[in-house]
Amino acid sequence: MSKRFGIVVDTKRCIGCHTCAVACRIENNLPDHVWWNRVLTDGGEYMDTASGEFPDVRREYLTVSCQHCDNPACVKVCPVGATYKDPETGIVRQDYDKCIGCRMCMAACPYTGVRSFNWEEPEYAIGISTGDADVPPHQKHVVEKCTMCWHRVAKGLEPECIESCLARARFWGDLDDPESEVSQLIASREFKQLLPEEGTRPSVYYLV
Repeated sequence: MSKRFGIVVDTKRCIGCHTCAVACRIENNLPDHVWWNRVLTDGGEYMDTASGEFPDVRREYLTVSCQHCDNPACVKVCPVGATYKDPETGIVRQDYDKCIGCRMCMAACPYTGVRSFNWEEPEYAIGISTGDADVPPHQKHVVEKCTMCWHRVAKGLEPECIESCLARARFWGDLDDPESEVSQLIASREFKQLLPEEGTRPSVYYLV
C-alpha cells in the first residue's frame, strides 16, 4: 500500500539549535556551502534576535527545506523526468544521472533556497565522505535538495533530521494514515504551511 510521508515541526518546541541542519549535512555528505535544511529566525533583523521591544517581544524558528509537495511544481517542468514524485512514498526525488542542469525545477519551485546547483565539482572541507554509504555521489552541473533521507526510509528508518532533533520538535510519518503520529498532531493542533496559496500542497506542517 502506498504512503504519503510528511514532516511535522512543532515551532513551540524548536530551539533553533541547527542540529537538524548539521545532521543533514553530515548524513548526506553535502558539499561545502550546501545546506538542504536551513533554520530561519522569524523575529528581528538578525539571526536569533526577537522583534519588538522588551517586554513585548517575539521570536520563532522556522526550519525550511524541500516541502515534498503532493502537487509539486518542480515535477511538472522537468523536461527529462529527473525530478519526480515516488508513487509509493510521496517523496519528491531527483535522479542525478538524468539531470541536465537546466534548473527549471529551481525556477518553478515557490520555496526560495531549498535547492542548490553544483556549478563545479563538489568540494569537501575534510576531503573524505562523512555520509551514509548509500547516499548517491554528488555531481557537477546537477540540482540537489532534501531527499527526506530516501536511503534511510528505504531501510525502514526515519530521516536523520527527525532522529537527531534534540528538542523532539520534529515528527515524520504517513500523512494518509489517520492513526499515525503526524496525522494525530495535525488533527489536534493549529498549524500553518508555507505558501498554501501556490496550490502545491506541501507535506511539511508547522504546529503553532
